[in-house]
Amino acid sequence: MKLYNTLSHTVETISNSTKDNIGFYACGPTVYDYAHLGHMRRYIMDDVLIRTLRQADFDVKHVMNVTDVGHLVSDEDTGEDKVEKAAREKQMTASELATYYEADFWAKLEKVNVKQPDIICRATEHIGEQIELVKKLEAKGLTYIIPDDGVYFDTSKDPHYGELARLKLDKLQEGARIGSVAGKRQPSDFALWKFSPANEKRQMEWDSPWGIGFPGWHIECSAMSMKYLGEQFEIHSGGIDHIPVHHTNEIAQAEGATGLRPFVQIWVHHNFLLVDGQKMSKSLKNFYTLADLEEREFTPMAFRLLCLTTYYRDEMNFTWAALQSAQAGLGKLARRWNNLLTESNWYSAAEVPSYNQAESPPEIAAIYTEFKAKLEDDLKTAQAVALMWKLVKINKPEILPALKAMFDNLGLIVG
Repeated sequence: MKLYNTLSHTVETISNSTKDNIGFYACGPTVYDYAHLGHMRRYIMDDVLIRTLRQADFDVKHVMNVTDVGHLVSDEDTGEDKVEKAAREKQMTASELATYYEADFWAKLEKVNVKQPDIICRATEHIGEQIELVKKLEAKGLTYIIPDDGVYFDTSKDPHYGELARLKLDKLQEGARIGSVAGKRQPSDFALWKFSPANEKRQMEWDSPWGIGFPGWHIECSAMSMKYLGEQFEIHSGGIDHIPVHHTNEIAQAEGATGLRPFVQIWVHHNFLLVDGQKMSKSLKNFYTLADLEEREFTPMAFRLLCLTTYYRDEMNFTWAALQSAQAGLGKLARRWNNLLTESNWYSAAEVPSYNQAESPPEIAAIYTEFKAKLEDDLKTAQAVALMWKLVKINKPEILPALKAMFDNLGLIVG
């Protein structure tokens, strides 16, 4: 199994002779609004990666966080908390809002056949772990306090800070990367714990050794990933927009607290979904959701198939024409599958036996072997999909076990 590692900028091999157990942490949703198609693409591709790892005989422990506090509207250290702001605008409590949007998130993932993580961890349920991590950093002299603002990580104390994003810290200007905060020692320093504003009662705030407040966005992922996967683990995934700030800060916190490097062996980052040439984004208000697709009578599975036709590290431009083509392709797959079932001695998908390489005709075995190799070579799904269509062209009932295995590998529900 090979994966591109953002940290090393190389494709690296994971050997199942030495690493049978894979700790996999995925940055999850900030639950203040509906997840859009850009988010769905990322989680679909994570799902294919996990399916591929398990197919390659790795034992994967999949952990995903839910950010229900601490993510500020600027994605940095200024502005209002996204969940609190949205709750006020929608006249809901923060808890009600987070619960509603989280439930919708899991329901949408189910529609695109993304399996739920083994462990779901919410930021508000791990405040104690986050405080303990900040205390460890403080004990090591890696923090400082800005009165009336919060506890900050001193990036000048970390000689490896910014390696993931290859940041040139000496060229950073205040406010160019992290929002300008009076009292910060370096532009790259970031909040670990924010103080509640004076004379203002937040919905979500907790006592701490430093005062009443709430955690910064980055600290939750370091604290929760280490709780469930250990101080060092194998794979961490997220969007490419997480590289310069969120994931860079995760590494600094974790390695600063433990003294162990690397915090994560392989960093997997997914590229953007574009619409009209721009990143699909809630802040730009140019996003579509699965509900938008269904209103136009497109199926969520058609969107999954569309995502599979693009390499996860490449940008994907969403168009309705491309989705229409994917839906037509899905229909063709279903018709071919059902016709072959009718011709065979198996009358339902459940009756089709599991694929057995040794018993498969050589032509079919060769295609499936190549298909599996493409997925295990840094998740080349577009090439794997092309091989699926190559198999379909054989148009004999003998292909059904291999085709069923391909559908499972890709997470496609057909029929």
